[in-house]
Amino acid sequence: MRYSPSALWQSPYPLLTLASLQWAANTVAGRLAVGEITPMLLVTLRWGFVLVFVLAFNTRALAADLPALRTKPWLLGLLGLSGYTGFTAFFYAAAYHTTGANMSIIQGSMPFFVFSLAFLVRGRRVGLAQALGMAFGVAGVALVATRGDLEVARTLAFNLGDLFMVGATVSYAIYTVGLEDRPRVGSLSLFAALVAVALMTSLPLTLIEAATSGTFWPTPKGWVITILVSIFPSFLAQVFYIRGVELIGPGRAGIFVNLIPVFGAAMAVAFLGEPFGWYQAVGLALVMAGIVFAQKR
Repeated sequence: MRYSPSALWQSPYPLLTLASLQWAANTVAGRLAVGEITPMLLVTLRWGFVLVFVLAFNTRALAADLPALRTKPWLLGLLGLSGYTGFTAFFYAAAYHTTGANMSIIQGSMPFFVFSLAFLVRGRRVGLAQALGMAFGVAGVALVATRGDLEVARTLAFNLGDLFMVGATVSYAIYTVGLEDRPRVGSLSLFAALVAVALMTSLPLTLIEAATSGTFWPTPKGWVITILVSIFPSFLAQVFYIRGVELIGPGRAGIFVNLIPVFGAAMAVAFLGEPFGWYQAVGLALVMAGIVFAQKR
């Protein structure tokens, strides 16, 4: 049976699965980018390329949607800053300090932060199953972040990269909950507005990076990585995710992010040759158990 692009656009589950697959690949790309391009420069170049892509595909529709977009400037600023600039800045900084497997597993805790924020901000009730799911997810992330070392837990000497990934996960959870109040415009028009915010807010981070730790232009390999992450996890995956949230809501869509640990951990072992420790296996199992509980009513 043939599956047309228009049918895919109406199918939230394939869209969200493809988004998670591309984000898992972004973990591998982030690790490969170390030494090839500085992290904040990668963030800025990435959103610059994406803005060119989306304007090339959507200029006329964006012009028609501008009046609606202008009705919620503060919301667009928050969404672009948290979901795009904040997430990617934390994400690529984390790649310099922790493993790809850890990044994927910690990112898999995002739905539990989404449930928590939805409760705090919107008063959404959390049932016993969701509470258990969040507890399992937090336990899995904590196990990975401490590397199963009680001494690390006692002294709170977490891996800096793991803490950056927690920051990235919280940033994207804020974005996911906020998407529910989005202006009623096309997905590409909304995406273009958020990318423009991301580009503007990432420039100061790149300037700070240049003034403090230093920056350098990408190597040839760095340029290839930048272009690939601009097309797939930054452009296609984000559009797929926005469409998935539009079709089934943020809570149900957020659950699909838990596919990232499955895809990402496998890719880190297969493509980066990273070891997979017992604490990562147990942490992944806890996160996945949390998914099962979190989906129950």
